[in-house]
Amino acid sequence: MITIVDYGMGNIGSMLNMFKRIGVKARVEIDPEAIQHADKLVLPGVGAFDAAMQRINNTPGLREVLQQKALRERIPVLGVCLGMQLLTRGSEEGKLSGLGWIPGDTTRFPKGSGLKVPHMGWNIAQPRTPNMLTAEVGSEPRYYFVHSYCVHVDDSTFSLMRTRYGIDFDSAIGSDNIYGVQFHPEKSHRFGLQILKNFAEL
Repeated sequence: MITIVDYGMGNIGSMLNMFKRIGVKARVEIDPEAIQHADKLVLPGVGAFDAAMQRINNTPGLREVLQQKALRERIPVLGVCLGMQLLTRGSEEGKLSGLGWIPGDTTRFPKGSGLKVPHMGWNIAQPRTPNMLTAEVGSEPRYYFVHSYCVHVDDSTFSLMRTRYGIDFDSAIGSDNIYGVQFHPEKSHRFGLQILKNFAEL
């Protein structure tokens, strides 16, 4: 069963409903004891980087169980939007370190580019490194984005999709069992459904 981690920073209901729509069992948990039994984890997230990391660090046992499931048991993990940014070393938005599970950094869109920030609306995510998470999405799938900060991974092999909004950034990343998407698959119609189906089948 997929466990959606409710650390108080995510649009939990929409994600849960989308898994139900594709016939996948999912539950919402914050109790580390319950998360111990997860087969797959989803880290959703909207809001500020430091606030999210504080919730994770300050909830007794939560960071430890996430580390255990992701790094030792190596179950599939999907970070969504802010949840993807938490997978990196850190963000220009805050001062706290991220989880650091995928080598990369989260930076703000450059000022003075004439772009509206946040990046909000539909955009293409161009598939790059072939991966089961992005299988069968087509050559130019479109997804719904809402974010002011973007991820740049250290090595192109960790970049599963790239998107251009003034600059190129990594809109889907992956390393072994750990994945992240900057867009909202639960709001991205058939393209988002395919991503969630693929994750459920990992």
